[in-house]
Amino acid sequence: MQVTQTNADGLKREFKVVIPAGQLATKMETRLVEVGRNVRIPGFRPGKVPMGILRKKYGSSVMGEVLESAVNDGAKQAIQEHQLRPALQPKIEITSFTEGSDLEFTVAVETLPDVPLMELGSLALEKPVAEVADSAVDEALNRIATSREKTEVVGDGHAAEKDEVVVIDFLGKVDGVAFDGGKAEGYSLKLGSNTFIPGFEDQLVGTKAGDERVVKVTFPSEYGNSDLAGKEAEFEVKVHEVRKVVPTVVDDELAKGLGLEDLEALKKALREEIERDYAGLSRAHLKRRLLDQLALHHEFPVPQGMVDLEFDAIWKQLEKDKTEGRLDPADQGKSDEELTAEYRAIADRRVRLGLVLSEVGRKNNIAITQEDLNRAVMNEARRFPGQEHLVFQYYQRNPDAMNGLRAPIFEEKVIDFILELAKVSDKTVSLDELQQDPDAQSASAAPTEEDKPKKKAARKKSSAEE
Repeated sequence: MQVTQTNADGLKREFKVVIPAGQLATKMETRLVEVGRNVRIPGFRPGKVPMGILRKKYGSSVMGEVLESAVNDGAKQAIQEHQLRPALQPKIEITSFTEGSDLEFTVAVETLPDVPLMELGSLALEKPVAEVADSAVDEALNRIATSREKTEVVGDGHAAEKDEVVVIDFLGKVDGVAFDGGKAEGYSLKLGSNTFIPGFEDQLVGTKAGDERVVKVTFPSEYGNSDLAGKEAEFEVKVHEVRKVVPTVVDDELAKGLGLEDLEALKKALREEIERDYAGLSRAHLKRRLLDQLALHHEFPVPQGMVDLEFDAIWKQLEKDKTEGRLDPADQGKSDEELTAEYRAIADRRVRLGLVLSEVGRKNNIAITQEDLNRAVMNEARRFPGQEHLVFQYYQRNPDAMNGLRAPIFEEKVIDFILELAKVSDKTVSLDELQQDPDAQSASAAPTEEDKPKKKAARKKSSAEE
């Protein structure tokens, strides 16, 4: 086998590989002998079938196997001889072959770059932190109390007021035609909750049990369903009941109903939960600032094949968001050329940061343990109360799903490692500042790996709702 490097351009390498015809013939005959030991052909004992018959009957398929094996061996030898670290699968093209002649093919490979790491201990970062105010705990208590509110029917003839509940049937129509999601029966709607599209609830204030009313509204121009966005609609509404809200008292009994000893225990639990939420927000800001600094201090060529794959994934999601009317407002009105340039820069940065984190992990022997994986599966299971066993079964039966947990686990472990080395100081900020998008608060305008179109999760609503 002869391997010759024909091109070296940046991270790209190309080789010409020639495998002599005699070597292929030897491989071919060896493989046919192996086949002959196992096949059964009438008139011949296993292992005694003449080579001519084997070649005639199995020659074509065996030649395919031999060529595939030879090409793989040739590509592997080219990579090993030159001590390359491929970024992606090599591209192989057969340039010349006829049976009885030499096999010639090219191997094009894009390599991983050398990643010169900065002195991680020189990083200086500020972590924004906010104290949990008593008012935040009180608001959380009130939300719990509101969620446990009960209602009672008021007497006939009572006109519904704001903050009262009407139990209604409704049927929505656009241009006289009913539309999907525009119908419900026995729906409990709290007036003033802003649950439905603007103007809907206001028109039901003053209604009484037994009333029927036509509610006229206009769907917002940014409404999620593009078929309804900006259109005028009429809802035929029948009021069955008007119910008054009976507030839940915030006291020890409320806490006991939630399985806690008393109100003070409930307040303590809520404060701890809010502190965990704040800690998560603080980490998001700190991580963003760390990634900004890593991107700023690491300039090196990145494999364009990896950038292409990342960009294609981003663009596919962008096109989906555009089709479903969920395009980020910041991207609306931009040309494809502008979006391509913007998101290709995001793809380039994401690949670059991925290589930096990978190199930090490699040089510092950061590995994912079975305990890490078990903890990740446990966290996933907690998201589905009552169905935890199904989540465990899913990951046990799907190795690919389990492997899918590895990348985020590795990233977080490397981030933790770097933060241990960096000089991190707390900076007290307001809750409003802490709750702002980390990207908006970043000192750098450069996009991160998180600045890509994301599918927004939302609960399913009827078309009458916002």
